[in-house]
Amino acid sequence: MTRTSPIRRTLTLALAGLLAFFLGACTEKKKEYVERPVEQLYNDAMDAMTTQKYKEATERFDEVERQHPYSNWATRAQLMAAYSYYLQNRYDDAIVALDRYIQLHPTSKDVAYAYYLKGLSYYEQISDVARDQKMTDLALKTLDELVRRFPNSRYARDAKLKLDLTYDHLAGKEMEIGRYYHRQGHYLAAINRYKTVIDRYQTTTHVPEALHRLTEAYLALGVTDEARKTAAVLGHNFPGSVWYIDSYELMEHKKVRPADEIKPWYKIW
Repeated sequence: MTRTSPIRRTLTLALAGLLAFFLGACTEKKKEYVERPVEQLYNDAMDAMTTQKYKEATERFDEVERQHPYSNWATRAQLMAAYSYYLQNRYDDAIVALDRYIQLHPTSKDVAYAYYLKGLSYYEQISDVARDQKMTDLALKTLDELVRRFPNSRYARDAKLKLDLTYDHLAGKEMEIGRYYHRQGHYLAAINRYKTVIDRYQTTTHVPEALHRLTEAYLALGVTDEARKTAAVLGHNFPGSVWYIDSYELMEHKKVRPADEIKPWYKIW
């Protein structure tokens, strides 16, 4: 008969004790799933939202949908979860959640708000005109769709204002590139950019400068007739513009402004 040594018996008991301890710890940590009333879950999520515990709010709104996926509360929770992502500046997560909401509930009374919040999620990521304008394009498309599909919604007016600013931003990007080409002496490339501003972004604040720069570029190429026509368009549409005064001085070879007038910052290359 083989006898177990005292040392081996002690190690075996110690390992058994450790195993029992870890199993007990794991059992304690594992939360028991408890289904709760949907109203209580939703109200808890809203409480977290109002106290600015946005991460917790998102988790609780998700729990509403997980426990009661076919309820009206779940539909609301999907939208509120997207809003809580937006408040955390987690714009990509918000956009994914909003796309899902729009796809699942295209006839919902709140779908206009979903488009609006999606547009804002792009709009607030718009960067300086010197950088890539992908987010500006996406904001424009989303806000434009909102205005076209829901022109009488409560969000359409603000969307229109933001659309104007978005167009202005895109026009500013075209002007930035046009000025760069102009400074390098690549006049044809600059002309194409200025024409884009004039043709595509007619209502923006950049059009008077685009017309003036176009006049300059035509003159640099020796295309005097086109320069004169462009200056005339500028004078007809923006007669009081400082850019028209610049074009007039350029075309007529005469000074209109006092010699000691300081050049405005926006006129400096």
